[in-house]
Amino acid sequence: MSQSDLLSQLMESLRCLPGVGQKSAQRMAYHLLERNREGGMRLAIALQESLKRIGHCVQCRDFTEQECCAICASAARDPAQLCVVETPADRLVIEQATGYRGLYFILQGRLSPLDGIGPRELGLDKLAKRLAEGSVTEMIIATNPTVEGEATAHYLAQLARQFEVKPSKLAHGVPIGGELEYVDRGTLAHAFGTRIDMP
Repeated sequence: MSQSDLLSQLMESLRCLPGVGQKSAQRMAYHLLERNREGGMRLAIALQESLKRIGHCVQCRDFTEQECCAICASAARDPAQLCVVETPADRLVIEQATGYRGLYFILQGRLSPLDGIGPRELGLDKLAKRLAEGSVTEMIIATNPTVEGEATAHYLAQLARQFEVKPSKLAHGVPIGGELEYVDRGTLAHAFGTRIDMP
């Protein structure tokens, strides 16, 4: 029994989302059609408007409907500190979990020569111009602790030093409330190798 072309198209379209395979797409499509057509219409409208109207901030490259995002436009933020993250989701987590009051630069990825992602694709020319302006004194590098993330962090640190900006990096190690016997070997080795003096 064949299904309609539109239904197949809907299922295939849903598969563009991360973690959505054939079965999940099928379940979502049937749910929208059987139980929540109104919700599906709201989703379609929100998706269409978002894709049409949301672009990138001219300063930090975060997602925004305006030319400049609310964080970059805020006079309450400290322009001397610049936190560089891989994705807008990383920026959101830092904003929600910390008291950081500086500015951001979102790479929208990480260096990956095999995938054709180099400095230009990450907007590092814009970052260099921003550092050259002279208002940034510390660049906090908050890339993920993956092979590509570490390579990106190393590149960013060199870039910061070219403009006499102090590079700093997020600490990695044993989680608060964790027990050593349950910490993975790589994390424990890194924490042990980067131990600090106690005050």
